[in-house]
Order: sequence, then C-alpha cells, then structure tokens
Amino acid sequence: MAHNAKKALQELARRGPHDVLHGDLALVGLPGIVCAPRGGRGLAAIAFGHGWLQPARRYTGLLRHLASWGFVVAAPSTHTGPFASHRMFAADLRTALDICVNVRLGEGDISVDERRLAVAGHGMGGGCAVLAAAEDSRIRAVAGLGTSETMPSAIAAAGRVSTPGLQLAGERDLLAAARSNAEPITRAWGGPAQLRTVRKAGHLAFTEGRHWSELLLQGKSHYGSQRLSRALLTAFFLRTLTGDKRGQELLTNDVSGAGIDGEHSKGALAAA
Repeated sequence: MAHNAKKALQELARRGPHDVLHGDLALVGLPGIVCAPRGGRGLAAIAFGHGWLQPARRYTGLLRHLASWGFVVAAPSTHTGPFASHRMFAADLRTALDICVNVRLGEGDISVDERRLAVAGHGMGGGCAVLAAAEDSRIRAVAGLGTSETMPSAIAAAGRVSTPGLQLAGERDLLAAARSNAEPITRAWGGPAQLRTVRKAGHLAFTEGRHWSELLLQGKSHYGSQRLSRALLTAFFLRTLTGDKRGQELLTNDVSGAGIDGEHSKGALAAA
C-alpha cells in the first residue's frame, strides 16, 4: 500500500496530460485568474481562494497543475487588502463557480458540469472555501491549505458541510496553527474529512515566488510542500469530482512528509 501511495504521489505531482489555457477572469466581470484544459465538455471546476494579503498569481503553478489534470480552476483576485471581508470573499468564490458554469471559456470548446464543483483555498481562502461550501449545495468537495479561522466562523460552518473535505496543515505554521484552525474544522466537519500535517511547512509554504508580505507573515515558499499539496489535491479532486481512482492509495495512506492525522480525520475520502 505504501509503495502504491508513493507511486501515485510521483505520478500526480507531475504535470497532467492536458495542454493548459491561462486567462483573465476580469474579462467576464470578476478580477482574477482562470486556468483550464484546452478543450473539454462537462468538466469539473474548482474555485480557489488566496491567502490573506496574497495575490492570486502566487498560486499560478497550482492552478495550472490542476488544469493539466482536466479541471477548470478560477481564482478571484478580490479582497487582497488587510481588511478583507471573509463573507464577501466566500461569495466571490461562489461567483467564480457561476462563471465557470455559465460562460463558455476558451474559444467555446470548454464547458463545466454544475454537478462537479469544488472549492479550495490557502489560509483565509481556505476558511472562505468552507463558508462557501456551507452556503452552496452544488459544491461537492472542499480542500484547504493552512486554513485559517474566519469571521463568520469556518469552524461553525464546517458542521453544515456534508461533502468530503481535505485539510493540509503546515507543521511550522505559526499564523494558522492546526490546533486552533484545521483541527477544529476537521473535527466539526459534517461529512468525511481528512487532516494531514505537511512537514517543514510554514504559513507561506504553499505560495509561489516572492512577495512583500513575507516581511509581515511567517514562512516562505517551499517547493516540497507545493509538490505534496499539488499531488494530494489532484488525487482528492479526481476521486471526488470525476470518480478517477488513480490517487486512491494516496488518499488512504501516509506518505513521506504528509502523514494522516488519525485522531481528527473521519470517514473515507476514497469511498466518497
């Protein structure tokens, strides 16, 4: 099992089989980034929320990676200032999904199935993803990277989410420590949920490149954490949104650098 999980990690950490298109959400009314396969009908879509003070471009590698595996991924670039509204950013994530469903992307060769929608995010964006899922019954899966508590409370909202949830917490995250953020969110989750701790990851480990916010926030970009998160999110969304079982062993076993927290996890993501 461990060997198969390692093999799945290696496969899903690599770029997928699809060519990727990169576009500007502002062209359809919402500032942000959209990445998608070059073509495809009835695709799954993911709205991704950035962390506090982080521009959406700091996650471009992750967005493009997921798109290479067949997903349409939209990342709103709103509420990037210090006084971000969590409630409104959660609403923007839902709006991003509406755009994916209702607007033909690319040259009209891309369409999204409304039954295959998910949300994900980093830090504040991870908490807002929980808020969005609690209010939108279309959302079928939720993933968070170093998820932070929000106002209104993502912990309270988690109990109203019955779809599968995956939380990746940073072992060295001092701003969104698992004990006060990802752990209570996973414990309160209304459906199957899994919590993993990513070794050596600080709060900004999941971001890409450099940014002035590194002067204020803890941690820095870390390739190993990004590689693990890309593979795990790809396995999770392939399984929950499309039924693809290539990453099933990865979802049910520990892998080096990202062990499953058995105390807080519950249910079986791979069976969802």
